[in-house]
This record gives sequence, C-alpha cells and structure tokens, in this order.
Amino acid sequence: MSIVVSATDLTKRFGSFTAVDGISFEVLKGQCFGFLGPNGAGKTTTMHMITNFLPITQGALSVLGLEVMTNARVVKARIGVVPQENNLDTDLKVLENLLVYSRYHGIPLRQARGRAMELLSFFQLAEHARSPIEQLSGGMQRRLLIVRGLINEPELLILDEPTTGLDPQARHVIWQKLRQLQAQGVTLILTTHYMEEAEQLCDRLVIIDHGRILVEGTPRDLIRKHAGQEVIEVRLRPGEDRERCLETIGGTVPEGAEVECSADTLFIYSADAAKILTDLAIDPGRTILHRRATLEDVFLRLTGRELRE
Repeated sequence: MSIVVSATDLTKRFGSFTAVDGISFEVLKGQCFGFLGPNGAGKTTTMHMITNFLPITQGALSVLGLEVMTNARVVKARIGVVPQENNLDTDLKVLENLLVYSRYHGIPLRQARGRAMELLSFFQLAEHARSPIEQLSGGMQRRLLIVRGLINEPELLILDEPTTGLDPQARHVIWQKLRQLQAQGVTLILTTHYMEEAEQLCDRLVIIDHGRILVEGTPRDLIRKHAGQEVIEVRLRPGEDRERCLETIGGTVPEGAEVECSADTLFIYSADAAKILTDLAIDPGRTILHRRATLEDVFLRLTGRELRE
C-alpha cells in the first residue's frame, strides 16, 4: 500500500516550548489513522503541520508524496480538512456555504452545485440545502463541515475531533458515513477524545503525550498489550486503602494480573477474571464492576488519570 503521509522526527517549537517533539509515523492509503492524547498533547499542532497551517520547525513531512513546505498549494488542493471549531458562515445558507468554499478550489459553479447536492444527500442534509445555518442542529452542522471538507474530492480527509459535543445518535451517523468514505478509498486522519470512536474507526493509531508518541498499533493490539482482556473495578470503602482491599482477594496481586489504584477505585487488569471474582464474592457487600478492557483503559494507564488544564 502506498504511503499518504510520512513524518520523520517531526518537531514544532513555539519559542522555548516544544509542542511536538520528534515524532515519526506513516499513514497508508485507505487507512483511518488516529491521534489520541490529553489536551495539549500535540495532536492539533500535528494536524496543523500536515495541512501546512503551521510550518514545521524540524524534521521531514510529506503528504501524498509531496514535501509540504515546498508544495503547499498542491497539497491543500488534494486534501480536505474538518476543523475542531465550527467556522461555517452564518450569513450564508447551507448550499451557499458549499458553493463559496468550492471557489477556493477553482471548481466551476455547475460542477460544484452537483457535487454539493450529492454530498448533502449522502450525509442526509439535502432537504436543508436552503436552510440558514442557525436552523441546523449541532449534529447537522458537524456533518455539513464534513461535506465542506469533501467538496474538492480529496484523497486525504483530516478530521480534528469531528463529533465533540454530539449526542450518541449523531455520533453514530457520522461514524457510519466515515466508514463508507473509507470504503470508497478516502484516507482518514482523525483526532478524538472519544475512545469508543477510535476503536470503531481507526485501523491504526498513536497515543501522544507531551509532544511524544507513547505507543502505536491497532486498537485491539494496544488493548491486549497494555490492559489485558478484562477489568475488574473494586470500589474502596471509606478509609480503606489498596492493601486492605487486596486482603479480600488473598492479600497479593493475583498471578498474571496488574493492579492500579485511583481515588476510591481499585482497577484489576487480568486475562482471566474468574478466580478473582470468586474471591471477591466472599464479600457480597462490596461494589464491583466486571467488564472487558477498552482503549480508554490503555489511554488512562499511559497518560495518567489526573486532570489536564
């Protein structure tokens, strides 16, 4: 498979602050590639360098086989961007937003109108073509941003937190449409804070923190390697510590399991939770949750559970 994006030792500094610190990755044609990380980890800065919104400080970065710094206009013509913020023009109606945007790509009006209506229909927005932007729900506006990013038939679509703030129904509609676009051959790069979204969409992903890549792989492989298969959450009682709680299950970490304590909860990561659950059953008054391991477990184990500003 051909390489759509290639970064080697990619670095971005703002004065003495290093936002992206020598990361390397490749995105293959037809993939959905994800960037996960806490606020301020360097995700959006990386997206801005890929789209040439920000110049790189150091390293090498190519998009669609072209070095971005010396081929900015050509690269921008071949990619689509869905920004984190809603920057639709509220003075224009839905279709007008798309037609005006198409002029930046030099698309003839007749062709642009046909392409716009085709995309509006694909994203279930055709009946709102002449509606003011303010009449659209949040989910509709996010879908319209994706439509706008596709107006120039891009080979690569970059989505910066495309479903933030949406209800589950709207989020699932967007996931379905993005999978359909990928099936049509569009390469996707995605940043998101929704771990389920990354599991649903991403073929490969990186978790980035403090400007550096911590891990890279498929969602399933990362879960298996860093969180096991099952998680047991044990709620601590008031005044109880980790060691006292562990006495309930023999006083030690069960063989093959890992234990993490955060606030009032003990997290036990295991490939086989049956024995642990049997031991915990002797204390029926304790609050216990047994579930499968998820990408969110991986994310929190690698980046920590403390709040970020």
